[in-house]
Amino acid sequence: MSSGMKKVLIVGVVALVLFFLITQPHQSADFVHRVLGWLKDGAEAIVTFFRTLFS
Repeated sequence: MSSGMKKVLIVGVVALVLFFLITQPHQSADFVHRVLGWLKDGAEAIVTFFRTLFS
């Protein structure tokens, strides 16, 4: 992929994210909260795995 096409895609994604943040702030916040919850759960599962592995 050329660098020009990459820049166009990045600008498009940023514009889309800004559009949703501006037009639907509550739904965007809920989505971010859910994603962060999934990441937290995943990190806790990895920590639990290593604690169990080395105990």
